[in-house]
Amino acid sequence: MKLYKIIIILVVFFKTETLLSENNLFSVNNIQLEKKNKITNNALANQAIKKGFNQLIAKILLKEDIRKLSDLNNSTIKQLVSYYQISEVQNDNDNKELVSFSITFDKFKTHDLFYRRNISYSEISDKELYILPILIKDNEIFIFNNNHFYKNWNEVYKDNLIEFILPLENIEVIKNINTMKNNLLDLEVRNLFKEYTNKNLALVIIEENKSKIKKAFIKAMIQDKNITKNLIFNTENLKTNFLNEKLITEIKKELIDLVKSKNLIDIRTPSFLNVKLELNKNSNLVKLNSRLQNIDLIENVYVQELNKDYMNLRIKYLGKLNKMINQLKKENIDLQLFGETWLIKTL
Repeated sequence: MKLYKIIIILVVFFKTETLLSENNLFSVNNIQLEKKNKITNNALANQAIKKGFNQLIAKILLKEDIRKLSDLNNSTIKQLVSYYQISEVQNDNDNKELVSFSITFDKFKTHDLFYRRNISYSEISDKELYILPILIKDNEIFIFNNNHFYKNWNEVYKDNLIEFILPLENIEVIKNINTMKNNLLDLEVRNLFKEYTNKNLALVIIEENKSKIKKAFIKAMIQDKNITKNLIFNTENLKTNFLNEKLITEIKKELIDLVKSKNLIDIRTPSFLNVKLELNKNSNLVKLNSRLQNIDLIENVYVQELNKDYMNLRIKYLGKLNKMINQLKKENIDLQLFGETWLIKTL
């Protein structure tokens, strides 16, 4: 009976070495294309794959790294696809026949591509960014009122990758800014978001004058790292409404890239975590295996030692240990260090 138990355990975890699941990070859903009479299903699928790949790299790569993949042809991109699903969508407004694609790219093939091109990708676990854009116009500071950047921030360039959260009008915030009005660049970001000190924070100062050159200054705290950046925009020939939209869009793109830059995973330097799983009536190997598969940081899980009392596992993963621990917590997997031994179990 014990032999059967050991065989079952080995089957569960040896499958993990080659079949760790396709994670949502490498999936792109709801790619809608119009199906016209003369286009074949194969041609339509090729269009969807190219569009899906562009959406994927826009989500997980820095702008500078996206350019490193500009030479990829459709055939190479198609080889990265693990599978795709198709469903028809009927548009009642103009009776167009729309086809929706959901595409999953193979994680290991994509990793290999990034490795060969010397590219790190980003996996953002904390998608919230608490931000306050303030406007300086004619030497006057506008925080909540008469500030079109604060008012329209979430109405322009809507992107699902980062959730921008603006503070409600707050007397203490106004007081802090007015106190530092002669030297806003020295303002502590944490003082503006005292109730969100463990979150990603950003202050954006936008200078607006009659010049065709507009300036913005970013002061942020992302993943507990201080970041400052100056941005300069040429707004020649842009009308006021388009000008404001352009500034918000470009500043948002810059902030998203900054968040990505602090959540990069270098596939060239994997790490290993040795854990011990105690085998008792509360152990659920299938559940543990399933939850580990949901963590994209994990590349492989190896069985190092196995007996009737415990199993030693070696987890190969990407990124930093604290990020790995956070991902385990999200999957209701408990990891505790006792002495020099990491114990793992499902909750």
